[in-house]
Parts: sequence; C-alpha cells; structure tokens
Amino acid sequence: MTINERDFFKNPFSRAEIEELLQGNPASEMFNFRSPSLKQLGLEKDKLGDGELIGLMLREPRLVRRPVVRIGDRVYFGANASVLEKLIDPAP
Repeated sequence: MTINERDFFKNPFSRAEIEELLQGNPASEMFNFRSPSLKQLGLEKDKLGDGELIGLMLREPRLVRRPVVRIGDRVYFGANASVLEKLIDPAP
C-alpha cells in the first residue's frame, strides 16, 4: 500500500480538490465545526451553505476536518486512529 502525505497548510486544497474529495456529499462532512477558527469568525453554522463552507475551508485550512484519508475510491474525514487502522488492515 502506498501512503502519500500532504501538509495542506503549506499546500492548500483548491476548490476543485475539495469538490472531488467530497464526491457529491455535503461540504459539512469535511468541515470542522469544532474549530476555534470558526468560533473566532462568529458565524452561525446553521446558516452556512456548501459554497460558503468550501470558501471558508479555502481561506482557512484549520476548518478542514482532519485527517483527510483516501483509501481507494473512499474518502474519510476526521477518522480516529482505531478506525483508520481497521480501514487500512481489515481483519479477515
């Protein structure tokens, strides 16, 4: 298995990359609503649409739910270590 690592603070995602990672799912799946950066902006999360959420992630990478992991055709946002371990090496 090949593992590619990317520091998206140094090499931020483009809009096209975010949309491709979302695979047609709502931007809220990739958005980190618990980030202190969101609280500092003073925005009401219930009033933010997909376009606004993507725009915010483009401007502030801390608003991306980490880690972002792609395994095959699937993308996982914010999975913890035990979930990722099961995904990478599933038991028979």
